[in-house]
Amino acid sequence: MTTSTLEAHPLGDSAVTIRFGTERSPALLARIHSAAALLAAANVDALDDIVPTYLSLTVFYDCLRRGYKDMSAEIVGVCESASSTPVTGTTGREHVIPARYDGVDLYAVAELTRLSVDEVINRHTARIYRVDILGFVPGFAYLSELDEALVLPRREEPRARVSAGSIAIAGVQTAVYPLATPGGWHIIGTTDTVMFDPNRAEPALLRAGDTVRFERAK
Repeated sequence: MTTSTLEAHPLGDSAVTIRFGTERSPALLARIHSAAALLAAANVDALDDIVPTYLSLTVFYDCLRRGYKDMSAEIVGVCESASSTPVTGTTGREHVIPARYDGVDLYAVAELTRLSVDEVINRHTARIYRVDILGFVPGFAYLSELDEALVLPRREEPRARVSAGSIAIAGVQTAVYPLATPGGWHIIGTTDTVMFDPNRAEPALLRAGDTVRFERAK
């Protein structure tokens, strides 16, 4: 009998968290995304939601239908199969987001990176980004990996309000603000794409494991 290498922990009375590791890495995140995809396809009874993070995977379930011990054992079993299977390609959907490069920080970003404005735009549109996780606010997707030449720390003074649809960069990631919220990322553009709509069947446009490409709007 093989002993599980994954750790399961209860989160309240209706969720279980599976910890995959202690150090963040692209390989670990790919394994977590693979486990999330397998769980979604497995039709696990009483499963309500799957939330991947950089080190773990949390599954919410109906505790009136299944107990923690039974649920965690099944989830660990599916996750173990993902851990032992090489991840190839992407299990996510592909998105193209039209972008107007008219952000309030665009010229400041060009100055800080010692690039021309056109170079900033070209480098941002040249990449295919992976949705690492969703967090901060509903529908906010952290997209990796940004071109090294565009890597900047967050703004020293966050803004009290960043409009929905703002395309921004910070660290090695880029993102689109789905809602009007405070924010400390550098805003380089805007889009009309609706990233989060509570009235849609699937409110968040992006899911962990999806890929995103920005296309300059004409």
